Amino acid sequence: MRDHGPMDELVTLARDTGSRGEVVLRRRGRGDHAVDELIVNGAFAMDSAETSSERRLARLAYELGPVGGRMLVGGLGLGYTALEALDASVGRLDVVELEGLLVRWARQGLTPALSRVATDPRVNLVVGDVAEVLARSAAGSFDAVALDVDNGPDFLIHAENASLYTPEFLSLAFSRLAPGGRLAIWCQGPAPELLRSLTTIASTAYQHPYNVQRGRRRFSYAIYTLDRPLAWPHPPATCAGGPE
Repeated sequence: MRDHGPMDELVTLARDTGSRGEVVLRRRGRGDHAVDELIVNGAFAMDSAETSSERRLARLAYELGPVGGRMLVGGLGLGYTALEALDASVGRLDVVELEGLLVRWARQGLTPALSRVATDPRVNLVVGDVAEVLARSAAGSFDAVALDVDNGPDFLIHAENASLYTPEFLSLAFSRLAPGGRLAIWCQGPAPELLRSLTTIASTAYQHPYNVQRGRRRFSYAIYTLDRPLAWPHPPATCAGGPE
């Protein structure tokens, strides 16, 4: 997290109890140097001081997609993955967020980034579980799927999110890609087991290391991608209950 100076002003923009505990949206600093922060159950979750890896996730996910295509982003956060997708000229963007408070605050326009996501006519903000949304979607629905729902399988904030890194869920997400589409997953660090799971689905799995400097600290993130070939003879196995 950024090394804040002693003169920083701290303003609470919103505070409420959501589905997973207390969520606080606050702003630190003044003017052009202000940083928006998200605090969950008293722990720092993310801020707007460094958003390049979130943006990189969107670019990697959609770089194969057609202009005007359809993309799904799992996890709204502070909105920067969605913003990058919109800047990449998607035609329709479904943003799925489990925490309804974040969607409400986006619609209230509490930060410029969240406001821009909520007011873009291409965006469909959905409060729900991304696994359930994908299960209800038809095969081949999306040109790209980008997932930033937790820190990765080895650094979970919420234990129940472990199911989102299983071969069953990954196969489901992959099956919802249109031919030539791409699945991209953000992780706080290298996740070899996740890469092995992706490789069992298709041979196109790839790890993209991404290094970020935040103040005096250096972080080594990883983004994993899985491409669906233009010709795929059989859809991969999916979780039960989803349309084929």
